[in-house]
Amino acid sequence: MYGEHSTRREFLRQTAFGALTLAALREAPAPAANDLPKIRAITRGPKYHWFAYYDKLQFDPTGRYALGMEVDFEHRSPMAEDVIKIGMVDLKDEDHWTELGQTNAWCWQQGCMLQWRPGSNDEILWNDRRDDQFISHILNVRTKTKRTLSFPFYTISPDGRTAVAPDFRRIQDMRPGYGYPGLPDPYKDQLAPKDSGIFRIDLETGKRDLIISIEEITKLGKIPGDPKNAKHYFNHLLFNTDGSRFIFLHRWIDEGRRRTRMLTARPDGSQINIVDDSGYTSHFIWRDPDHILAWSRHPSNGSAFYLFTDGTKDVEVVGKDVMTVDGHCSYLPDKRWILNDGYPSKQRNQNVYLYDTRTGKRILLGAFPSPPQYTGEWRCDTHPRFSPDGKSVVIDSPHTGTGRQMHLIDISKIVG
Repeated sequence: MYGEHSTRREFLRQTAFGALTLAALREAPAPAANDLPKIRAITRGPKYHWFAYYDKLQFDPTGRYALGMEVDFEHRSPMAEDVIKIGMVDLKDEDHWTELGQTNAWCWQQGCMLQWRPGSNDEILWNDRRDDQFISHILNVRTKTKRTLSFPFYTISPDGRTAVAPDFRRIQDMRPGYGYPGLPDPYKDQLAPKDSGIFRIDLETGKRDLIISIEEITKLGKIPGDPKNAKHYFNHLLFNTDGSRFIFLHRWIDEGRRRTRMLTARPDGSQINIVDDSGYTSHFIWRDPDHILAWSRHPSNGSAFYLFTDGTKDVEVVGKDVMTVDGHCSYLPDKRWILNDGYPSKQRNQNVYLYDTRTGKRILLGAFPSPPQYTGEWRCDTHPRFSPDGKSVVIDSPHTGTGRQMHLIDISKIVG
């Protein structure tokens, strides 16, 4: 993979399976390498595999099958004609890979929104492109019965019946690498179009409605910096744990600078709350129907993870002096543990860890070297995802020298 860089390849092999480098040990106190949890690669070359974002259901309800995507190239942006494969790994049958479908609507950071359908033992969903429109598929992995909807989705309600989505064409125009190539934004020349925004999709009937427009949100509340000529879009939607509300990020670019507000709404687009108007909201997760953990910046404490209470001004710092950098956070099912990671350090290590909300301690799961080729739009974030029982974690990582692959970490001895 690395050509003449054989020394680096050997280094990566030696540090495979979470072994700590001296650089990683200097970055944060950590247990010895043999005290780290067990990790195994569940996909292998010559092709590359990953799942992408951290807030999707990668595992089926039994925890036996883990979804993933397969591609035959790296280190460049996807083009409209690039097709990737959809599949699942049988974790109880020697990690056997079963191909389930394909798509040409995808990006490196969030894939094609591949995920298990909430509440279903058998169905998965992903986005695709057909002719001049983005679409989505619902596939029964047992019977291979497939339904195709005329619209893409982003996040799905916990009952598996409703989805909401932004306009992926506008995301691609505003931030390549998070939308899908192949279709231009018809509102590209408009700063805040009234006919583009967030759509609600009934996954049973396929009916779609525009519930929140970009124009509407630009007139709601005070926008940091009071920009006059900013171009606006929506990204990063997520239903809460009971489906009563969802988050969406309102983003805009003004004089080359991207800023963000975090808002919530009911599934029909009503009762919109501005939760964080600092302009700096980054990664987030719902803890429960009312509380949101998010990386942001506030005058009193600077950059940190904050726990926001939806519909109020209540906010508190979480993991002070321990969770000190932005990462892809999620709560394990018992809500005691926060699973998190970070971007590559100066030594190019990606640290994956657990934070114990009871004791305030951080437990390192591994420091995974990321070669310098993995940068920018085609970087490989670890994006840790947990199993339904909260005892296993899967990450995406190129640390073994075989390109991006999926790796399973056993955390059962840590979380009990």
